[in-house]
Amino acid sequence: MDLLLHLDRTLDELDRPRWPDPPADATHLVRKVHALRRVPLRELRPADLRTLVSQQVALPYVVPLAVRLLVDDPLLDAYFYPGDLLLATVNVPPAVWAPLQELAEELRAAVTALPESAYEDLPRDAAAEIARFVSWCERNA
Repeated sequence: MDLLLHLDRTLDELDRPRWPDPPADATHLVRKVHALRRVPLRELRPADLRTLVSQQVALPYVVPLAVRLLVDDPLLDAYFYPGDLLLATVNVPPAVWAPLQELAEELRAAVTALPESAYEDLPRDAAAEIARFVSWCERNA
């Protein structure tokens, strides 16, 4: 799938079935995720991608968008702190990465190029989470 051909489409169009409107008593997060599924892919911002990746929504479509940003800036501050999109992305289940091996390798190369000092301001277990992703990439290359 060439994601660039789909940038004008929404997740509701690409990731079937289309989701119904959220219930009236839905949480803010649920309403936000439902709304993001109706936004064209090209309009999703880093914070939107972090939300969708963290909630594991339409990962085959949003992970490539996240990786595209992370290759240029692995410690991108999407919303909460520098590296939040990276940590959400490296914690995507391995089954999602299997058909996206080239993207996984691009992300692995970007994070292994970071100096160790880059991890100092990340949450406590971030280095271990990134190392787990790098190990998976190396085992599955």
